[in-house]
Amino acid sequence: MVSAEHALAFAAMSLLLIVIPGPSVLFVIGRALAQGRRAALMTVVGNTLGAYALIVAVAFGVGSVVERSVLVFTALKLAGAAYLVHLGVKAWRERRSLHAAVAGAGPARGGLRTFGEGFAVGVTNPKTLVFFAAVLPQFVDRDQGHVAGQMLVLGLVFSVIALVSDMVWGVLAATARDWFARSPQRLSLVGGIGGLTMIGLGVAVAATGRKE
Repeated sequence: MVSAEHALAFAAMSLLLIVIPGPSVLFVIGRALAQGRRAALMTVVGNTLGAYALIVAVAFGVGSVVERSVLVFTALKLAGAAYLVHLGVKAWRERRSLHAAVAGAGPARGGLRTFGEGFAVGVTNPKTLVFFAAVLPQFVDRDQGHVAGQMLVLGLVFSVIALVSDMVWGVLAATARDWFARSPQRLSLVGGIGGLTMIGLGVAVAATGRKE
């Protein structure tokens, strides 16, 4: 399937792109600050699987459609941006109830729901889709055949690196939140910052253009 040389080269490029904080990292940090470590980790898993769904789409040709169509790209971009803003506004509105939730007096947020929100953000990220559509084919050896299979394997390499990196960011952010949790005022502040981070990220995604 995929040669070791191609896999290592793609892993190196993926690592360089992933370790630099981008939209996914900012989203995870926002969730960690607003809702804690568990929510951050569930968000990372959902976001990673959502991104892998895009890899599957690229492997079977959907990515090229988005790459060529301004309308499809814009629709996907705005959907993802709107969802991020929605989550940010929700986190901002709930910031004053964070201390009660941390202390066990508030309603627990379902892991499946948090996972689903992370997946939705990952699968509606048009920049990720276009990146995979442009980069993945460069590391595929078409002479060996099984092009889609090679893309899926390379995408798995990217996903594993992203999963580990984003989890580290989430744990670090959640650790800082634990310190804020000792004070209702500080926790409310950090929850608001997490919400504003997601709102700002959504606005940034909506404002991002594309090269024709």
